[in-house]
Amino acid sequence: MSDRPAIAITAGEPAGIGPELIAMLAARHQERPWPARLIVFGDRDVLAERAQRIGLHPHFVSYEPMSAGPAGNAVEIWDERVIAPVEPGRPDPANAATVIAMLTHAADGCATGAFAALVTAPVQKSVLLDAGFAFTGHTEFLADRAHVPRVVMLLVGGGLRVALVTTHLPLAAVAAAITRTAVAETIGILATALRDQFGIPAPRIAVCGLNPHAGEGGHLGREDLDIVAPAIAAARAAGHDVAGPIPADTVFVPDNARRYDAIVAMYHDQGLPALKAASFGGGVNVTLGLPFIRTSVDHGTALDLAADADKARTADPGSLYAAVDVALELVAHRRG
Repeated sequence: MSDRPAIAITAGEPAGIGPELIAMLAARHQERPWPARLIVFGDRDVLAERAQRIGLHPHFVSYEPMSAGPAGNAVEIWDERVIAPVEPGRPDPANAATVIAMLTHAADGCATGAFAALVTAPVQKSVLLDAGFAFTGHTEFLADRAHVPRVVMLLVGGGLRVALVTTHLPLAAVAAAITRTAVAETIGILATALRDQFGIPAPRIAVCGLNPHAGEGGHLGREDLDIVAPAIAAARAAGHDVAGPIPADTVFVPDNARRYDAIVAMYHDQGLPALKAASFGGGVNVTLGLPFIRTSVDHGTALDLAADADKARTADPGSLYAAVDVALELVAHRRG
């Protein structure tokens, strides 16, 4: 691998805000380049049209896998053609196959070592499901593609790192998915990643309780006594520095949260509101447990912004920039 790592970036839902964010990324790369080759997976014509729509004219070139990269600071395009015309703000299920192709080719390239990391722009899950793809999220798709039994969603931003035991589940299904194995494996994957990818030699981890007040000694549910606490004990026996179960409304108090290198939340909307309140516009989603590095923006497709050219011009690319920054930090730790 050259001194400039190759970073694969998927453009996400073609009708969403992703193409505009890619245009901003490319324009920024021309002025203040990242120390990397940036290879975007998406429809080249759509990307160029949406860049022009917001008044940008970034330099896109075709990706040449056998080359050392383009001269200058051009962003390279792996051309994934859409099936149906794209109308900003109005996703078409006919283009779902293109979105899946972007992810498949980029992930496979990372798995073979062609790319050092994967950065993903947002997709519209409902459109993929409407098109017949069993897609519950990037995290689950990539775990299946890489044939790994468990991955962990970690959100980074605002001085916090928050890992999730469960991800995209209805709230009614969460309690059944909280098992000793799930909690213990999440802690173990997180601890390993903090040490090996983030360079923290002895990470300190806090674990949220599932129930209010961490179950109030069993009066508000037995899960924290019977499932979460034994999983924490097993993690401690394995040598990890873990505290909990701690009520979520206590552990995220800033004076408490800063004592830990990461916090494990039991479900999506237990952990993410606190992190997004502290970091929205600059948060990053990292998938732990894959055989390659993957980061992502912490927001959705913003169809309302994409539909309005004036709003699209003012969309905030901060989370995408931060996702590239974090990917390169993790690449540097892995190389080191």
